[in-house]
Amino acid sequence: MSSRMRTMITGHLGYIGPIMVQFFKNAGHWVCGLDTGYFRDCIGRGSAVVAPDREILKDIRDVLPEDLEGIDVVVHLAALSNDPMGALNPALTFDINHAACIRLAGAAKQAGVSRFLFASSCSIYGAAGNSGTPLDETAVFNPVSAYAASKVKTEEDLLKLADDGFSPVFLRNATAFGVSPRLRFDLVLNNLLAWARITGTIRVMSDGTPWRPLVHIEDMSRAALAAAEAPGEVVHAQAFNIGREDGNYQVRDIAEIVARQTPGAKMEITGQNGGDPRSYRVDFGKAQRCLPGFNPQWTLEMGCEELDRWLVDRKLSEQEFQSRFYIRLKQLQHLMSEGIVNADLRYAKRHSN
Repeated sequence: MSSRMRTMITGHLGYIGPIMVQFFKNAGHWVCGLDTGYFRDCIGRGSAVVAPDREILKDIRDVLPEDLEGIDVVVHLAALSNDPMGALNPALTFDINHAACIRLAGAAKQAGVSRFLFASSCSIYGAAGNSGTPLDETAVFNPVSAYAASKVKTEEDLLKLADDGFSPVFLRNATAFGVSPRLRFDLVLNNLLAWARITGTIRVMSDGTPWRPLVHIEDMSRAALAAAEAPGEVVHAQAFNIGREDGNYQVRDIAEIVARQTPGAKMEITGQNGGDPRSYRVDFGKAQRCLPGFNPQWTLEMGCEELDRWLVDRKLSEQEFQSRFYIRLKQLQHLMSEGIVNADLRYAKRHSN
């Protein structure tokens, strides 16, 4: 790709988006952010946000080819972002995460966009059990949620759009952690650390044995930047698991790392599985071998230190960290209960720009 790309990052007003914008701008690329704005106001106290060069406030379901004129690369983050939100309305998850993405990719292709980076997920491997061999990009999919199923279907349909002029690329991200201006505490490491620091209890809502791969949001951004800048033949119609080679953990291991960061916090392992059968170990070798310049930097221990500093500096209360500003499902429920969005998450009265 050219040295200075014109990029569009969808979902730039979410959790990963602000970090992604910063990485692409720091690398010298022009960035347009596109977002519907559900989480625009969910900014942590004292957080600074790097603005994109251009911003389009628009529902991802309404994007037109003209919105993409002049864009070289799309980084598509925008989605209903986790399993509880998917359970809220599975049909809506498919509408936004699958159908809208395929329409967006079609519009991008029509507008002459040459590369489409899709933020997929390692959750597509789902209930893989505790098999000894980590799963590489050729592994069988076993999604156990509407969110994961929507990612599988989207990958399949994006692949059909691939041709000499249009390259879809699938970045199968591990579970995210790390500090962002729009921080989330509904993700496993962020959640455990916040509980430990704020309440003195590390609450593991399972028996601690399920496997989870984790990746810092800066390393996700590094991977996307590497995939955007890579020669076309390296990434065309390819999937990459995004994480560190040492980034697979059992939930109890994550809890123990959190405990070392927060001495004095007591650990509660409930033994429940909460109806969540997911357990998967993932092989991350391909991305590090094939994406030029991609080298993940963040260990789980470093992430714990970063999150802990953020929490200590801000003296967050239990009420705050469990509020809609940090829990995505609660923010959407707030927007619906206030009549700001209707049942299909479309704005009843459009917010001001």
